[in-house]
This record gives sequence, structure tokens and C-alpha cells, in this order.
Amino acid sequence: MKITVLGAGVIGVTTAYYLAKSGHEVTVIDRQPAPALETSFANAGEVSFGYCSPWAAPGIPQKALKWLFMEHAPLILRPKIDAAMLGWMLKMLSNCTSGRYAINKSRMLRLADYSRIALADLRSETGIAYDERMQGTLQLFRTQAQLDASAKDVKALAADGIPYEVLDKEGCIRMEPALAAARDKIVGGLLTPKDETGDCFKFTNSLAEKAAALGVVFDYGRTILAIQSDGSKITGVATDKGVVKSDTYVVALGSYSPILLKPLGIKLPVYPVKGYSLTIPIVDPSKSPESTVMDETYKIAITRLGDRIRVGGMAEISGYTNDLGQARRRTLEHSVTDLFPGGDLSKANFWSGLRPMTPDGTPVIGATRLTNLYINSGHGTLGWTMSCGSARMLSDVISGRKAEIETADLALSRY
Repeated sequence: MKITVLGAGVIGVTTAYYLAKSGHEVTVIDRQPAPALETSFANAGEVSFGYCSPWAAPGIPQKALKWLFMEHAPLILRPKIDAAMLGWMLKMLSNCTSGRYAINKSRMLRLADYSRIALADLRSETGIAYDERMQGTLQLFRTQAQLDASAKDVKALAADGIPYEVLDKEGCIRMEPALAAARDKIVGGLLTPKDETGDCFKFTNSLAEKAAALGVVFDYGRTILAIQSDGSKITGVATDKGVVKSDTYVVALGSYSPILLKPLGIKLPVYPVKGYSLTIPIVDPSKSPESTVMDETYKIAITRLGDRIRVGGMAEISGYTNDLGQARRRTLEHSVTDLFPGGDLSKANFWSGLRPMTPDGTPVIGATRLTNLYINSGHGTLGWTMSCGSARMLSDVISGRKAEIETADLALSRY
């Protein structure tokens, strides 16, 4: 089958790789000159199979009001006259119940754990390297209230058979020795030992090379203008360099997916939630993390990437803007220097990217009402974490094979 994948971020590239492995003739289209130059470029570096939770959670509306007045807030709202923003926020609020949280987290954990298996298989069969480490994620709590609130996540992890360990202060320091200097600032943590770290940009570029070796054609520098349809199926993709025609199409355009799908009458509830990162050279390894520490107070991940520290996080709801607010940089710097003063901030690279978020946290993967159109989008902060599982599952669906995990509640039809 001839298949066109729209988007060359980590989701599009993994999708192309698995489709090519299944014997399909695959072309990837992207406006950028190379893979992973937008949201996949400088993310937090986490592959968080266990630390995997919806942003929509009980208590979030109350916390959001408090965060509005915090200097270093994990959530920033810059409202504007935008029906899509308002609709998405209302849907998200409707998911902030204990019942919805349990359902959504279980879905996310199912997909993330399957993706863990898929990524391990991929490493084994390809030898792909990307500054990877397999030393887990430590969710770090600065207050007893945060530690107590983690009980709902522990319950979900236990229910899905995901390994975890609740740690006291000394246990956190055993896992991350550099935290000894911040001993008085922490009360405990939640360790998910199967989590991994690495450089998503390196991973995506390496996998694109392996996909090309399987015959995937990467058509870079081609801007997608519209998806054409006769009402029952896709007939082509209009670009600035002409119309592209295939048998089947996969939309993997992250936050821009709903814009392309809306004229087709397909309402994809995905909205951009901007995140920020700093990439800092390490000058003192003894004062740096060994793996990933998630600073729960600021929702910031501090990750070791070889000889660098990647500090990433925050959620800014501000539409399709990619400006670099200096207040956001100060928050990243505050979190990392408060816990790990082992990097050279004067040489840090500051970056922002638009994460494609669904209101319930679970991505949208699967078929649409148009017979030859599929979606793989809406992974939010967990695009890399879920990429291999999402792509392998979708490849099975497109190829007519029974997927290895339940897929019905991951598709657009759940809305």
C-alpha cells in the first residue's frame, strides 16, 4: 500500500518506520528541512512509561487559580478570543474528576507500557543510540501534601502492574546523590524505575535514517496547504509543490493536526500547550542528576543527557505562539539551581515548543470516518514516551492485523 505520513516529528517518523517494516511504500511530508525540528527538538528528555498522568486531575481547577498568582507557576494562561481554546479548556475541566482521571490514566499507562516494550524491541533490532539511560524517573515532592496526593498515582500504577517505589528523603538521595545538598527542601518521592531518558532529537534523526534504509522517502521543505476529500475518502494532499496522492494518509502534525482536519468536518480536540526547556552544559557531574528528577512543585523535569542537563516543563496556554518569555526561563533556572547547581547557565540554550494536548491526556490514534485517513496525534508531553507503541499499534490497524493492545478507546470515536 502507498501511504503518506504528514509530519516528521517523533510521531511521524516512528509511524513511517513501522509502516515500512510492515511492507508499505511510505512517504513523509514536512515543511521543515529535516526531522524533529519543532516540538521534538528539545523536549524534556523523558521517556516516562510510569510517570504518565493526565494534566486534567482532581484539584487542578483550584490549583490553577493559585498558580495564577505564583512567580514560578507550572501553568500559565494567556487568554484570548479563541473558540478552540475555550472549548478545549471546558473539555479539560470536565475531565478533572476522580472517575475520569482513573480512566484516562489507565489508558495512558496501557499505551505507555506497550510503548516501553516496543522501544526495547526497536533498540534490540536496530542498535539505535541517543544518549539513552535506563535509571528511572524520580518524582520529587517538596511538601507532605504532595507526597500524600501521590496515593492516587500509586493506586493506578499498582492496578496496571507498573513497577514503582515510594521513597523517603534518604531514599531519594540514594537514587540521586546530588540531592544531598537540597536535603532540607524535599520530603520524599515516587520512583518509577522502568522510565528512561535520552535525546529525542537524536533518536528521531537516527530512526529517520533507519526508515530511509527501509525505503521511506522523506519529502522535506514541502508545506501542506490542505487535505482534499470527496466526502468518503481522501483524494490527495495539496502542498506548495503540487498535490500528493496515495492510497492511505496518516495525520501526525501535532498541534497543527486539527487545523488541517477541520475543513474535512473532523473535530480533533487537540490544542497547543507550550512548554519550555533549557539545555545546560554540565561543569560538575557530582552536582548533577543521574537520570530524571521531576520537580513536582513546578512540574519541571531535570534530566541528564550525556554531558548536558535538559530542564523542561511548564504548560502555557497561549495559542500558536512560540515566543521565548524570559519569566519562563527564570522558572526553569530557579528549579534546576535549587536542586542541582552543577551546570553552566551562561551557556544554556533556551527553547519552546507546542505540545499537542487532548482534554483527557490520551492521544488520538486510529481511523476516522474517511476510509483512508488515520490520525496519530495529541500526545501532549508524552510524544516520545508513547511514540513507538502508538506507531506499532497504528501500523497493525492500517495493515489489517489485530493490534496487541486495546485500541477502541484511543480512537477519535471516544469523543
